[in-house]
Amino acid sequence: MAGALKCLSLLSSDLDDATVPQLVTVLFPCLHEIVSSPQIYDKYLRAKALSIVYSCISLLGAVSGVFKSQTSGMVKSILNPWINEFTAILKEPVPSEDPDDWSVRMEVIKCLNQLIQNFSSLIQGDLTVIMGPFWQTFVSSLGVYVRSSVEGVEDSYEEQRYDSDGAEMGLESFVIQMFEFLLAVVGNSKLVKVIMNHLKELVYYSIAFLQMTEQQAHTWAVNANEFVANEDDLTYSCRVSGALLLEELVSSCGEEGIIAIVEAAERRIAESQQEKGADSAVWWRMREAALFALSSVSEHLLEDEVSGGKVGKLIEQMVTEDIKTGVHEYPFLYARMFSSVGKFSSVISHEVRDNFLYAAIKAISSDVPVPVKVGACQALSQLLPDANEGTIMPHIVGLFSSLRGLLSQASDETLHMVLETMHAAVTAGCKASAAIEPIVSPVILNTWASHVSDPFVSSDVIEILEAIKNAPGCIHPLVSRILPFVGPIVNKPQEQPDGLVAGSLDLLTMLLKNAPIDVVKTIHGICFNAVIHISLKSEDHAELQNATECLAAFVAGGRQEILAWGGDSGSTMQCLLDVASRLLDPSLESSGSFFVGTYILQLILHLPSQMAQHIWDLAAALVRRMQSAQISELRSSLLLIFARLVHMSLPNVDQFINLLINVPAEGSENAFVYVMSEWTKQQGEIQGSYQIKVTTTALAFLLSTKHPELDKINVQGHLIDSASGITTRSKAKLAPDRWTVMPLPKKILALLADALIEIQEQVPGGDNEDSDWEEIEAVDTEKEVDFLYSTGAMPSGRARYDHLEAMAKAFDRDDGDEDNLFSVSADPINEINLSNYLIDFLVKFSQSNRDLFHWLLQDLTHAQRNAIQAILS
Repeated sequence: MAGALKCLSLLSSDLDDATVPQLVTVLFPCLHEIVSSPQIYDKYLRAKALSIVYSCISLLGAVSGVFKSQTSGMVKSILNPWINEFTAILKEPVPSEDPDDWSVRMEVIKCLNQLIQNFSSLIQGDLTVIMGPFWQTFVSSLGVYVRSSVEGVEDSYEEQRYDSDGAEMGLESFVIQMFEFLLAVVGNSKLVKVIMNHLKELVYYSIAFLQMTEQQAHTWAVNANEFVANEDDLTYSCRVSGALLLEELVSSCGEEGIIAIVEAAERRIAESQQEKGADSAVWWRMREAALFALSSVSEHLLEDEVSGGKVGKLIEQMVTEDIKTGVHEYPFLYARMFSSVGKFSSVISHEVRDNFLYAAIKAISSDVPVPVKVGACQALSQLLPDANEGTIMPHIVGLFSSLRGLLSQASDETLHMVLETMHAAVTAGCKASAAIEPIVSPVILNTWASHVSDPFVSSDVIEILEAIKNAPGCIHPLVSRILPFVGPIVNKPQEQPDGLVAGSLDLLTMLLKNAPIDVVKTIHGICFNAVIHISLKSEDHAELQNATECLAAFVAGGRQEILAWGGDSGSTMQCLLDVASRLLDPSLESSGSFFVGTYILQLILHLPSQMAQHIWDLAAALVRRMQSAQISELRSSLLLIFARLVHMSLPNVDQFINLLINVPAEGSENAFVYVMSEWTKQQGEIQGSYQIKVTTTALAFLLSTKHPELDKINVQGHLIDSASGITTRSKAKLAPDRWTVMPLPKKILALLADALIEIQEQVPGGDNEDSDWEEIEAVDTEKEVDFLYSTGAMPSGRARYDHLEAMAKAFDRDDGDEDNLFSVSADPINEINLSNYLIDFLVKFSQSNRDLFHWLLQDLTHAQRNAIQAILS
């Protein structure tokens, strides 16, 4: 029997959708007989039988999207006897030191989890029956977990986490499966109501499961890496699973979930206070777990003003008392207090914040356990940005000295945390940065050099150096420190180890962005020719990408003057053009050309008269590169260049159209047909406020020309709804997406309407069902057009002035786009208020030719017509 079950268990994970239906019909009655006969079959065999049931249900769930009716019918036919057996197993209290029993229950819960995830409608009626026995297992397992894992007085069998067949069997694995089951229930909008009446008790018991185990305390005390990994939710543990459940409870239950978590945390903290008074050695564990629970949902709690304030007072009262306890006796409680004060700093009094800020600064320079230093770093990262200058400045030099020490000792896992703290300290102490630059920069540069191949560490380091660069009086000493180091690297790239040249180019780009002209000139004298050489000769895509960005920064910073710095302006310009030519070469892989759009944009913005001489060749090269590009983001960046050329051709946009008509494009009648076909497909995928402004306004300019060529071009219109049902890969191959075809002018107007809708959605509350766009009833096109031109008609859904202002502000928020570092300050287009521009354009365009506008509206969707109707009212 054992051999047969083991064989079936191994085979069940490799079954396919043709075998499982036959197997389920024959095998499940036999498996049920084994599971339901504890007096005959031992727990090991019953668990093995259940694992086969789990594998089969999982596979049926995997194919249910394609064979929905067949799989649902099959599961429904076998469900009742198994539900009865599952409830019988779960209703008994969980015994101590019995991993075989835990394994049986774990397999039951895994089966239920699959049923909920894939057949929730079938199990919905039985869930109320299941939840009672499951609750018995959940609650009774807590005592076992506390004695075995938290206190360590019983065996938790964690060292035997897997049996001889590789199946999980430890207590923590069992508890994690219970949390996974609860996550599935809570995450289902139809099933979550089953636990709503017991929400507070569920959270209350869940917090107790978040207590630090004896094994964790021992491991984390000597291994900071493990502790940091757990703090970052990078481990598979009961604490992480429990925290995920609390987050899901808030997402699904809203205010009720928040209240339940706060009240449960208050109860647990009060209980820990009683244990402390009774001289319990483990009183701090429940306190730490409660803080951990609150911190895991801190963002949600802070969004709720009432609960946030309540939690702030609770934490303030607790940490004020517990800070008096011994840091060496309770290092993990101290660590949690530090990180909690950081996370809830906005609802904690200035006095307590300042006290903890000082305590954190003191902790990282003191001989305290490693977890305390970790918590102190976490607190500093969050407290320093908003700290009072008078509080920080007396300690800033000592703080940087301590952080230098931590940096020299940091491992790969803790390095990010220390660098993040260093960045916060540099930003907060910017007024003293001139004094601390000699202290910080050398060690940061050494860190960069040691980890130049690690993109995450390199990014952290460059952020710190950029913060130093932007501090008063720091850019010149920083450049003087970096250039002697990176200059020889970029001038002799072939002699460098992997990653060092690309990293050095990244460093140079950071120094060049928004730098004074004298700094740009200094860097130019040492590195410009070397960057040109790398751009022309390197086959390394990372080097090519970073060299392209570096040259874009040179052009943005040097502008016209860059041509004179080399002595021969014609030669410098030719070098810049040669780089553009290589990057636009269709034979170059798309990855190597990734930032060519950013580079050419800077050329046409800052060297317009020089670039004007090459506009035909540039357009032809752009088309060839677009046609060979395999990365959609690259095509979008090249479309941005065409859009910017439209702006540069004003007021003679017709000339730009005529230019593209005379440029050949393989597979298309001409370049204009190809570019507009791609542009209209890609416009909805273009990201970034600046990019959307440039491309959207350029489309409006093209439409306003009423050029006869526009009417000759048909482009991709709306997606045609496919047949009902789930689209599988085979279906997609046989019947790919189908689109309508529409004239280019109609498509452009549709895209302008989509831009209005997108701006509307960014307004707070803009996605409400009764928003301005939605209030307008869908009517036929003829009535809409008559309405648009009627005088004095004011619909209930009109776009009010204050609403349009909110739209403008929502869209014009700085989106942090990388290209904006180059283009925002240089390009006046970025100052355009897009919502106001579109409103003004559509009003004028609609009035210029009523019959044309009437024709253009005909193929728009209701949402698009409604958006235009609202702003024309």
